[in-house]
Amino acid sequence: MKKVQILLSAMLIALASACNFTEEIHINEDGSGKLSINFDGSEMMEMAGDELTRTNEKAIDSIISFKDFLEEKKDSIAQLPIEEQEKLKKLEPFNMRMVMNPEKKEMMFDLYSEFKNVSEVNDAFGAFQDASSIGGKSNPQQGPMKPAEQPTEVDYSFSKDKFSRKAKIVDQELFQQQLDSLQGAEMFLSGSTYTLKYHFPKKIKSTTAEEATFSQDGKTLIYEVNFMELMKNPSVLDLEVELEK
Repeated sequence: MKKVQILLSAMLIALASACNFTEEIHINEDGSGKLSINFDGSEMMEMAGDELTRTNEKAIDSIISFKDFLEEKKDSIAQLPIEEQEKLKKLEPFNMRMVMNPEKKEMMFDLYSEFKNVSEVNDAFGAFQDASSIGGKSNPQQGPMKPAEQPTEVDYSFSKDKFSRKAKIVDQELFQQQLDSLQGAEMFLSGSTYTLKYHFPKKIKSTTAEEATFSQDGKTLIYEVNFMELMKNPSVLDLEVELEK
């Protein structure tokens, strides 16, 4: 558990520093698939230099099942309001692989989940933030865990060879607070990115994402935006994709 705490604390640091995220979705012919959000913190480890190697922490490669994690914390969760319990319940299908190697300056988090229909998944990045927020409060002496309030939501849909991703602001006041909190880090985050990497069962016919690139077989869409641009305007990654018949 101590190793888990170290890694979850590192996640919180990652969310407040250089952020290069990849949101990846694999969709099968029947609409089922897998969603993953990956954070590569190797650049951050490089910036830290030799400081991390002096902590004498051993290399870690662990997988956390949030289903098991939430079961372990069920007594604390039961003390929360129903609305917050339901938010935590959304993390249940997710697993997270966490790698940290100070000597090799490697840090990686991969939050992933399988789905029967992509519409079951709501906001991969929000799930990543929630995972870090509850992980940082998993000490029983800190009281019941509470998921972080998210000012935005993302809805995914896939039906009749058409896929869409659409974001919306659900709490304008909280969204503005989030923007204000990022102001001091804007210069540092200016080089950070958020990349969509979507794999489809058929060749892509068209997309509204004009700057997207495609794999050689035409079945994978890659679309990258500046992280701060996304934080200021969540709809910058809104897109529709039509597949060939």
